[in-house]
Amino acid sequence: MIILSISRAINLNYKRLEKKWIKYKETSEESISILEGNKVNEIIQESDIAIEVNDLTKSFGSGENRVDAVKELSLKVRKGEIFGFLGPNGAGKTTSLKMMVGLLEPNRGNVKIFGMNPKDGNKNQLKRLIGIIPQEISLYQELTVQENLWFIADAYRIEKGVAKKRIDELIKAMGLEDKRKALAKNLSGGLRRRLNLIMGLVHDPQLILCDEPTPGLDPQSRVVVWDYIRNLPKKGKTVILTTHHMEEADRLSDRVAIIDHGEILVLDRPSLLKASIGEGDLVEFTFTKRDSETLTQITEVLKQFNSGTNVEDVFVTGDKIVLRALNIVPRLSRIMNYLSEKGAEIENMAIRNTTLEDVFISLTGRALRD
Repeated sequence: MIILSISRAINLNYKRLEKKWIKYKETSEESISILEGNKVNEIIQESDIAIEVNDLTKSFGSGENRVDAVKELSLKVRKGEIFGFLGPNGAGKTTSLKMMVGLLEPNRGNVKIFGMNPKDGNKNQLKRLIGIIPQEISLYQELTVQENLWFIADAYRIEKGVAKKRIDELIKAMGLEDKRKALAKNLSGGLRRRLNLIMGLVHDPQLILCDEPTPGLDPQSRVVVWDYIRNLPKKGKTVILTTHHMEEADRLSDRVAIIDHGEILVLDRPSLLKASIGEGDLVEFTFTKRDSETLTQITEVLKQFNSGTNVEDVFVTGDKIVLRALNIVPRLSRIMNYLSEKGAEIENMAIRNTTLEDVFISLTGRALRD
């Protein structure tokens, strides 16, 4: 399938989604998820469900100003898994998360958490079972690291001995031992983000909701946070993660729901999602001229070169063109010579593996960052 341009891709969106989903179902025979519209019917035992969402819908405004943020969202999350919501900013990830935990009232639909409906008078009980790690850093600036954590422990009336042990463990896990007595306002951005994470874990929740946990983090802090989140299921925790960071979703999630414009496009294990869009190597080209018209022309050129070269797909992502082909390395020189003959000047070229962003592009015709 050739994506000639973003505008044409949008026009072809529904046909491509239908074809991609047929191919996806053929590829994903081991999957436990069946997608029907925006509903994910999963074969999960009732006792294994941590959270079940049915027809969650939320819109803002009215008339011409109405925005449908989430559209009839239905899914189930298993106990002990890391479930990822991957999508661009404004896709409906945070809105979905807020409705799941009762921070935002849906227009329609319901949620069950460990079999309990928050509307049935279970809010206090559920409050102790849920830990929320917000995207916005929320700390008490004039308190030290350990005072912030003790404040949360007192709010949940955790026994002093238990609280001390838990706080010590969390501080050590996040590498904050030498910052115990540092004021929150004096911490670096990365350390503030680490503290923000464990503030939501002091009361030892069973269901943890991480809303974009690593924006703006330096590589070292990101690895620390990723390692900690990855190990939470080993402690019997269930994690729901929202992110627009494809690598984060891929590395951490047992299953990923790709969401856009308030709707789930596809849901499965990251490896199966990537396998669903085709086999072969990916070659990413950057050209000296990369306006949309030029990229469309080069895409057409590569389409014409398809014969006999096992080229499976060509698509535009951002200001680059990506080509997928089987056993591409021996053919690279031919492709580059052909492009040169057609007047396309290559600035850079890289061979890479399939990513979840490629899956998103195959479904929507645009990159996650667009």
